[in-house]
Amino acid sequence: MARVVMQAVVSVDGYIAHPDGSVGPLFDWYGNGDVTVRPNDTWSFDVSRASAAHVQPFWDAVRCTVIGRHLFDYTDGWAGVPAAGDHLVVITHRPLPEEWLARFPDAPFHTAGSVEAGIALAKDLSGDGLVCVTAGDVGGQAFAAGLVDEVAMDVVPVVFGAGVRFFGNHTGTVLLDDPDAVVQGDRVLHLHYTVRR
Repeated sequence: MARVVMQAVVSVDGYIAHPDGSVGPLFDWYGNGDVTVRPNDTWSFDVSRASAAHVQPFWDAVRCTVIGRHLFDYTDGWAGVPAAGDHLVVITHRPLPEEWLARFPDAPFHTAGSVEAGIALAKDLSGDGLVCVTAGDVGGQAFAAGLVDEVAMDVVPVVFGAGVRFFGNHTGTVLLDDPDAVVQGDRVLHLHYTVRR
């Protein structure tokens, strides 16, 4: 059965983007190394050896990514290429734009009207692989609903002070196990937790 991991690059104070959606220096570590990693066949990044050893196996395990409509619109659906995995599910109450569908008719993108339906679809598409839910509002909703099995953070040493929170609007206490991965890269700390059941 597919595992569901909530993942994002995050500031030390828990933000995955500025209030306007921009990421500032959060993604700088994607270009500060000498080892090339590939989340898919389209993009590549040069990261430190330690980061490469951590992120490449993670990306290789992802079969489906789940995002919200805001991220889809902000990135223009990554030109029809899932950020990681073979499929992408967009949580939205509106159909994807006709002009976008015309530009990328073969994009392996799917839509769902709720987080619960989106995670269920992503699990079906993933088989025994990994479902990656982006942090923020959609990830926070999935986390609050008990649909997230693991939490992965790439913590960058920067303080934003405001913006899009990693756990969205989630409130309440949820225990995680001790981190089972703590990897120090160059200007990033990779952490992985399992959600206690």
